[in-house]
Amino acid sequence: MPKVSEDHLAARRSQILDGARRCFAEYGYDGATVRRLEDATGLSRGAIFHHFKDKDGLFLALAHEDATRMADVVAEGGLVQVMRDMLAQPEQYDWLGTRLEIARRLRTDPEFRRSWLQRSQELTEATLARLAAQKSAGRLRDDVPTEVLVGYLDLVLDGLIARIASGNTGAQLDAVLDLVEESVRKHE
Repeated sequence: MPKVSEDHLAARRSQILDGARRCFAEYGYDGATVRRLEDATGLSRGAIFHHFKDKDGLFLALAHEDATRMADVVAEGGLVQVMRDMLAQPEQYDWLGTRLEIARRLRTDPEFRRSWLQRSQELTEATLARLAAQKSAGRLRDDVPTEVLVGYLDLVLDGLIARIASGNTGAQLDAVLDLVEESVRKHE
């Protein structure tokens, strides 16, 4: 039996995650049946589940990949800039559907909640690092603990994602993000 290269395995895994992301975004976790996952990925269930233990493992891998991508963006430009970019071009953020499904499952699935909390540290750490750098540069208010600012920005992000999902992306949201950004800046 011929050996499959690591590049081929990585490409196949990426193909599965990309198709699964579209499927979960369109149908939600419950509606993303194995048949729909096969259609979305163009692969058989055997090929999909060769790479992932089960549907839950696939969704967790997808959610983790999306959190890692978001953490990279946060590390470079900050969470408020991520929100501005999402508002300007929501179609560029294909992980929005995953984030909404994560929120639903966190509320309804205790097992998922435990698994996700272990994996979501990367995004929190990227946000904390970015805010700590901003604080040390004197750009961020220092009268509020950094962890509280992270919680505040996470709440704003979740609200923005819900607004984008509902199609409510009115011009006032730019002004809201201006207010959010101003509220975390250091004032002399």
